[in-house]
Amino acid sequence: MIEKARKNAEENQIKNARFISGKVENIIDKLTEEKVYNKVILDPPRSGVEKTVLERLLKLEPEKIGYISCNPSTQARDLKILKEKYKVEKVMPIDMFAHSSHVETVALLSKLNTENHLDIEIGEDELSEIDFSKDATYGEIKKFVLDRYGLKVSSLYIAQVKRKYGLIERENYNISKKENQRVPNCPEEKGKAIEDALEYFGMIKKISKIENFKIKT
Repeated sequence: MIEKARKNAEENQIKNARFISGKVENIIDKLTEEKVYNKVILDPPRSGVEKTVLERLLKLEPEKIGYISCNPSTQARDLKILKEKYKVEKVMPIDMFAHSSHVETVALLSKLNTENHLDIEIGEDELSEIDFSKDATYGEIKKFVLDRYGLKVSSLYIAQVKRKYGLIERENYNISKKENQRVPNCPEEKGKAIEDALEYFGMIKKISKIENFKIKT
């Protein structure tokens, strides 16, 4: 893989990349000593990033960290450690495994300005008084799509798009009451319109692309 990576870099005239083969927990000490990396991409196995690696990253202090995960639960655990010096700017779920419960997530982290950053703890009493709900009703979503795009969408289509983004659905939209019943899939045009509605109502935040993720040497 290293040789192919080097060949690919050469063919694309990439001169500021270096490829090192080995377990990251074994080589990160040397990288930390060099302190030449301002952006890092993490793509660990389902078990997540080794704690020692996270601790080294906190010492290395790159400006940006991109974290690709195939297990949101271990990613959340690791982000909790990184929040000491990093802010989670964006998180995007990506459904790469159709008809399964598995989802990939991409998180973008930015280094905090510790001189201006302030941590505030909110107790349970204060939290109970805050309304975090941004959910729009199915009727509101249908009206938004009709008004903006001139399209009529069903509750089933809305449920399919919400499920794509990991939003909780009512059981009757997920389970057919008839055996071998064919459930129509949401057309692409209507799906995009529903996604726009969900973003408008603050229920999702789409990421079109992540730029400038290069490792400088």
